Amino acid sequence: MDNHFLRGGEFLVHDSEPKDIFIPEEFDEEQRMIAETCQDFLDTEILHNLDRIDNLEEGLMQELLSKAGELGLLGISIPEEYEGFGQSFTTAMLANEKIGSGFSFSVAYSAHVGIGSCPIAYYGNEEQKRKYLPKLATGEWIAAYCLTEPNAGSDANAGKMNAVLSEDGKHYILNGQKMWITNGGFANVLTVFAKIDNDRVMSAFIIDSDIPGITFGPEEKKMGIKGSSTKMIFFNDVKVPVENLLGKRGEGFRIALNILHMGRMKLGGIVLGVEKYTITQSVNYANERKQFGTSIANFGAIKYKLSEQVIRTFTNESAVYRTCKYMDDQKAGFLAQGEDNGKAEILSIASYAIESAMLKVYGSEVLDYVVDESVQIYGGMGYTTEFNIERGYRDSRINRIFEGTNEINRLLITDAILKKAMKKEIDIFNKAEEVLNEIDNLPEISIPSDYYVEKLHYIRNFKKAVLMIIGVAYRILKNNLVREQEIMMCISDMLMQLYAAESTMLRVQKLGNKNGADQVAIYKDILDVFVYDAAYRIRKHGMDALNSFVEGDEHCKILNAVNYYTTVAPVNVKLARRRIADKLIEDNKYNF
Repeated sequence: MDNHFLRGGEFLVHDSEPKDIFIPEEFDEEQRMIAETCQDFLDTEILHNLDRIDNLEEGLMQELLSKAGELGLLGISIPEEYEGFGQSFTTAMLANEKIGSGFSFSVAYSAHVGIGSCPIAYYGNEEQKRKYLPKLATGEWIAAYCLTEPNAGSDANAGKMNAVLSEDGKHYILNGQKMWITNGGFANVLTVFAKIDNDRVMSAFIIDSDIPGITFGPEEKKMGIKGSSTKMIFFNDVKVPVENLLGKRGEGFRIALNILHMGRMKLGGIVLGVEKYTITQSVNYANERKQFGTSIANFGAIKYKLSEQVIRTFTNESAVYRTCKYMDDQKAGFLAQGEDNGKAEILSIASYAIESAMLKVYGSEVLDYVVDESVQIYGGMGYTTEFNIERGYRDSRINRIFEGTNEINRLLITDAILKKAMKKEIDIFNKAEEVLNEIDNLPEISIPSDYYVEKLHYIRNFKKAVLMIIGVAYRILKNNLVREQEIMMCISDMLMQLYAAESTMLRVQKLGNKNGADQVAIYKDILDVFVYDAAYRIRKHGMDALNSFVEGDEHCKILNAVNYYTTVAPVNVKLARRRIADKLIEDNKYNF
């Protein structure tokens, strides 16, 4: 094992060191300048035009994307030789976070720079990259990603879109339809997935949207993200030059999966921007709104909501940037081995499919909590269109469906862990057996006196709880476990709570090492409350799983062990949350 970073899924069986992770407090001057440029763009071009954007004003979104391109915001991830800036995944994530608070614009932006442009950047040959990437980087052309079909959503490879080689061998003739295409109303470049002849798996094609045979449906009327162009696209005998095949024949499904992994990871950053923006709106209103002779920010019930918004956002952020650093480190390793930039990028993304799915699920559900409680803080005013809180509430809901539903992603998390275990890529089953061997003689519960040693003790115990459930479930259910979706989802929820708790602990510890213990008291409050709550959630999910497939004496023994491994010292959560809320109230903005 490399000493500097953990590979995908290894967090379950190995500890991380604070020095080996990245935390947002370490952004350098260049990264902060990029973030500032993004924020300035939102302030000057987006936030005062939200109604125009949501009304799908003709040409407006293209104009805004073009302006973003002029500022270099569309080419952050594209290599310099193709008119981009070739920045790290961490830097690209920061840009996504900042743009994330741009409501519908952020959807158009992320679709273009992510799933729209990245298939060509990662899988395109040199001729394709030189033709398309410079214009995508500058915003001259806008990209869209065409995967979903009416009868092929989560089961993407079930699509019926067909491609047949022409008699002269110069073109593929495509027929079929795609739906839910973001940027579909104005995209110039489409990445389209179809099966050639009777192939079992898809291939991918780069298609210029203005060629004959392509027609567009009307704009979809949606609950939220109303300013995002979403259309159905029809392909009727569309002649695509053979040189526009992206990657190899039959590689489309792999391309689609890896691009989705990347999209899931970036969604974890996009929702961060909305979370922070929404929390700031919440505390602004709570400080201004007076009831019973005082601002509602002084009420304990409101402080609970404000602090919990902060806690969940801080833990989400900690997990996101921890994972970005792992990916950047792994990419550097692939580059050192001689891989080209696109191959190195996609290999590193594929390596963290587990973490990508966790960040997608965790982040989208944190955002749903944040926007829901913000509406509650605003009360009746939050239900009106006078404030952006209502817009954010509606816009948030799609994130649990985007990039694979949260249910699909929960199943993916546990399934991927099991596959790595069976391939012996991660030593999960042996570690699980070690835990099972020790539960007959568990020692008395003892809480270490050192703060970080105590937290590390809890995290290691959480890992034992998860390992134990996985080990027992696989021993009893064998290959049938993958069909027990409720149990699979319980395990994934345990894993997400564990990863968020460990990421937050590492961040707070690194901050303490850097700034001194007296400078991180408020962050210890965040960590204390979250670990306390995570222990309960891990116990609950573990018990739900166990009660579904274990009986008799073994059930009692393992249940006792779950309780043992999720026991933590009492925390005065009321006072900790009040201190967190008081800082937020004093700053009058998210500043953690």
